[in-house]
Amino acid sequence: RSLPMELSEKRGVENNGFVQNETFQDKETDTSSQGEMPEKCSVDVDPMAVEETVLKPYAGMPKEVLLQFSSQPCYRVTREILFWLIIAGSIALVCATITIIALSPKCLDWWQAGPIYQIYPRSFKDSNVDGNGDLKGIQEKLDHITNLNIKTIWITSFFKSPLKDLGYGAEDFYDIDPIFGCMKDFENLLVAIHDKGLKVIMDFIPNHTSDKHQWFQLSRNRTGKYTDYYIWQDCAQAAGSVTPPNNWVSVFGGSSWQFDDVRKQCYLHQFGKEQPDLNFRNPAVQQEIHDIIHFWLGKGVDGFGFGTVKFLLEATHLRDEPPVNNPPSGGSITAYSQLYHDYTTTQVGLHDIIRSFRQAINEFSREPGRYRFMGTDDNEKEDIAATMMYYGTSFIQEADFPFNFNLINMKNLSGNSVFEAVDSWMKNMPAGKWPNWAVGSPNTARISTRIGKEYVNVMNMLLLTLPGTPITYYGEEIGMENIASGNVSEEHVNSGPVVTLSEKSPMQWDGNINAGFTEGNSSWLPVNSNYQSVNVEIQSAWANSTLGLYRALTSLRNDELPLNRGWMCHIWNDSNVFVYVRELDGLDRVFMMVLNFGQESAVNLKAIVPNLPCEAVIRLSTRFSNAGKVVNTKLITTEKGEGLVLEYKTAEPVHTMEAFQGKCFVAEKACYSKAFNLLYKNC
Repeated sequence: RSLPMELSEKRGVENNGFVQNETFQDKETDTSSQGEMPEKCSVDVDPMAVEETVLKPYAGMPKEVLLQFSSQPCYRVTREILFWLIIAGSIALVCATITIIALSPKCLDWWQAGPIYQIYPRSFKDSNVDGNGDLKGIQEKLDHITNLNIKTIWITSFFKSPLKDLGYGAEDFYDIDPIFGCMKDFENLLVAIHDKGLKVIMDFIPNHTSDKHQWFQLSRNRTGKYTDYYIWQDCAQAAGSVTPPNNWVSVFGGSSWQFDDVRKQCYLHQFGKEQPDLNFRNPAVQQEIHDIIHFWLGKGVDGFGFGTVKFLLEATHLRDEPPVNNPPSGGSITAYSQLYHDYTTTQVGLHDIIRSFRQAINEFSREPGRYRFMGTDDNEKEDIAATMMYYGTSFIQEADFPFNFNLINMKNLSGNSVFEAVDSWMKNMPAGKWPNWAVGSPNTARISTRIGKEYVNVMNMLLLTLPGTPITYYGEEIGMENIASGNVSEEHVNSGPVVTLSEKSPMQWDGNINAGFTEGNSSWLPVNSNYQSVNVEIQSAWANSTLGLYRALTSLRNDELPLNRGWMCHIWNDSNVFVYVRELDGLDRVFMMVLNFGQESAVNLKAIVPNLPCEAVIRLSTRFSNAGKVVNTKLITTEKGEGLVLEYKTAEPVHTMEAFQGKCFVAEKACYSKAFNLLYKNC
């Protein structure tokens, strides 16, 4: 009989779960051969439970079932919400990244981030007991340099040379002078420097070569393209004497023209007669210099310091230069200072050549993180505007900075003179450019000798707290002094002015014989007699030392953003003290430097800056025992040669005050966000 099953009537479901085989199933469903089927049993089941069982998703659902659920509103809406949240989050993340990048100030490059340490290699460390410092010696002492928190090493000239004028006239621009080692030594030094995270720049004097250079030998014989590599002119000859083409005088004195017996002409030398000037109006000469730049950059050098660049071009008309004063009747002009050098320095076209050097260097600056530095040395003492031209323009780049000798060239030391040296550079520097400072060099008497050893610490404090890149000449970190000129003889020089040697005495490493500079019996120059009390080893163990202060200052500079890239505002100067602050937008912490370059002094800074807090903490002092003490800003006293780095907090920085507008400078402006702990530029 027919037994239709309807859940609405029976309130049950048929259970066919125990069908054993097809035969049984066929018999059960064949009603024509069987008169009556057994009554089927039914089980009562709640309809709601059946509906829940059917509609509830489960793991491993087939595609058809899954699609039934995915189309239901509760799942579709949730999925769409999640999708749009992910899209919105991604867009927000991209926008935030773009905003941070757009608002972030330019990161300081490696040549801006820390001090440069200048080494005269012949006097730094001797590794092979011949009495001359060398490249391996520099490598041996890299730990000392890293302990100073130095970022860059600047090595002065080490080209193969007859060592006339202390090696600044190269015999071969592509080789190392044997006195310093070999090319493999230089390559090993580069690797060691870079492994310590440091950079290295090298001296390059392109103005002239040695008269032993192959180019000069070919030029004096009028060989091919080398004929005009130097500046040759006919000289009048009478009664066995030579009359030069004009009255031009060399830097070392005497005529800047030298007669050559081979070519039978005079060649120009603005320095020693063994250093003929190259002819930079010859494009082939310029290309030679570009090739040399490429060679050393290819070796891995990180930049160049180009020296004597203002001498690269001379006037073609060869007119006499005007005298400063009319010479006495029958007298002659023999000293460089007796002439205005209108026709032998800074000629039209000079900066085109400098820019070509920049372009040659930039070919190696395209790799990310491998920017190559370029500095220039012209030392225009009386013409700051001429010096600033080496920065280039906002459209055309030249040097990253011309080397700043203002603090070296001061005629006398006082708070006023230091202020004038600093203010002159900062006011004349083009907007957006980066300053630099030096208080010593291979051609200037050391601080201790030039202005007195009582001022060494305060000069280092000035150097390391001004904005920009500080440049330290080796030995100034321990307060080395010049050796007595009487200890320098011609045998030490080989040639060149003796006065340039006293500040190049060997580095004083310890109290052993020859100050640890060499294990040989003698050094190329005598060691200063004070080496047993002024050396790296003894000052490393003595906390209250010049070396200890230098390290503390470089650490402070690295750790504190206001000293690293903030504003500098001039507060006060007089015959004794120079006072300025370093501050950063967004930071309430300010550093104030009170530096004494005269006699004992007292100053009321609260009266000068009305919003100044009544008290400030001494963060660092040249008198170490004063560190951590609190001073009253109404009466800050300093002794002769004393320097203070004061720290205080304020909600009103000096650079925002109307009274100090025009007295504040910033090179790379940045603002600090406490909320996000990052720098941004749109303050």
